[in-house]
Amino acid sequence: MRAKYSLVHMTNNRCPPPEMIRLAAKVGYDCVSLRTIPTRLSGDADNAEIAAMKATTSGVEPYDLVKNRHLLLETKQAAEETGIIINDTENARIFDGVDVWNYERDLEAAAMLGVRHFLTNIWTNDKSFYTEQFSLLCELASKYNLTVNLEFVTWAGVKDLQGAKELILDSGAKNVGIVVDSLHVYRSRVKLEEFDGLPKEWFNYTHISDCEFEIPSDVESLIHTGRDERLYPGEGAIDIKSIIEKIPTAVRGLEVPHYIRVEQLGYEEHARRALMAAKKCLESIF
Repeated sequence: MRAKYSLVHMTNNRCPPPEMIRLAAKVGYDCVSLRTIPTRLSGDADNAEIAAMKATTSGVEPYDLVKNRHLLLETKQAAEETGIIINDTENARIFDGVDVWNYERDLEAAAMLGVRHFLTNIWTNDKSFYTEQFSLLCELASKYNLTVNLEFVTWAGVKDLQGAKELILDSGAKNVGIVVDSLHVYRSRVKLEEFDGLPKEWFNYTHISDCEFEIPSDVESLIHTGRDERLYPGEGAIDIKSIIEKIPTAVRGLEVPHYIRVEQLGYEEHARRALMAAKKCLESIF
């Protein structure tokens, strides 16, 4: 089976979904990974805390398809015209005070686009709370035949593969997955043997990029690379091939935000170079 490659939203988070889909088709991707789920506040959420949490992630608001139904229809049309698969969307974040049922309309919109998977990550250290909310999110997702894919993030509440594994097992849910981001595997110092014995069906898709050898010790520097300056696969210190060999059937999402390169090369050429680099790096893994 030929590997599938997906263009991930963060590679240029200012590109609207229909344009991103058409560009992905032109460059040679099989899929796209969108960001259409805003952080949904509940009545008791603290706005200052939410602002601080959001500053550590994308820095740009998602394309809210619940509010913009015209954009939803344009996105659906672009996918139908190009044959590009909308593999997944993000990000139903779990944070202090969240009520995950507020994401229901977002999941309904995703299902309308034929999406099968969506991403969540954890922005609280309250384990009992985030375990409860994750379980509820899985219950909600099952109504729309969606899988809930947990991305561990080096500076988040669940920051490594072991923490992700524990949360999935504690939830008892079946419609679950883990998003392996090569940057976070490297910077959270995940060992390759930690993948051994984990169910293959947990790994629906990945985020692939590269980075410099040195791992920063401060959160600000970790965030800067994650949001603004990732390298093409094979350019840096991450053993991407060995990671993907552990989960070879996962869709290979290229998440390579680099604002300077986008400005210098243009989004299309940047996306093309990311894909070429990934295929060269992973050419021996079907």
